[in-house]
Amino acid sequence: MADDSRSRAKEPFGSYAAIGDSFTEGVGDPGPDGRFVGWADRLAVLLDDRLPEHTFRYANLAVRGRLLDQIVAEQVPRARELAPDLVTFCAGGNDIIRPGSDPDAVAERFERAVADLTASVGTVMVTTGFDTRGVPVLRHLRGRIATYTAHVRAIADRYHCPVLDLWSLRSVQDRRAWDADRLHLSPEGHTRVALRAAQVLGLEVPADPDQPWPPLPPRGSLEVRRDDIQWAREHLAPWIGRRLRGESSGDHVVPKRPDLLPL
Repeated sequence: MADDSRSRAKEPFGSYAAIGDSFTEGVGDPGPDGRFVGWADRLAVLLDDRLPEHTFRYANLAVRGRLLDQIVAEQVPRARELAPDLVTFCAGGNDIIRPGSDPDAVAERFERAVADLTASVGTVMVTTGFDTRGVPVLRHLRGRIATYTAHVRAIADRYHCPVLDLWSLRSVQDRRAWDADRLHLSPEGHTRVALRAAQVLGLEVPADPDQPWPPLPPRGSLEVRRDDIQWAREHLAPWIGRRLRGESSGDHVVPKRPDLLPL
């Protein structure tokens, strides 16, 4: 079975490369320098803490908006060239949310990339989709995401990959785990994913990623409708506009950490 949570940590990872799209780039989690932080950067800090200072090296090749085939063409070869001890591979989400997409076909291409990576690097951790039943803009895609998630877990079984299972991470089903655009995680959401990823890799973590959120006061229907209208104006309309123009949020964006360097 896919390895969701190692009971004991192996030798510390000396290097780590993250590949993927906006989720792995860290969109929704802005840092003080204007760049996004995100769960992968936060995981890198936890991995770095296990080694002597300045010996751990980290690269983040992820770029927002990238489809699976773009990640395979642009990032997988670079990850193989870097040959780190650990690669996290999260891809396919932007394909799955496209109208008419086939999760079976996307999974076949994902598996070929996993086979390519596992033949070249130390450990490849793959990532499932989220359970989107409580995410307004994505809940209608829940069945398609579940199908793709099942494929990812089966692929992990075949290639002995640890699995960052986001579907079972209950804490990110709270709306406070999500950014105002309802497509990306908030800083707290990214933090909880990083903690869960560290657990999967056998690390002791400083907090429980599934720690319950404080209770929220109930919201009235008028407040919910007002929020929906604001979201549609500020986030949905620009997203549709980019799609109609054939543009991507990742156009002209380059990886934020293209080389394995100390933190």
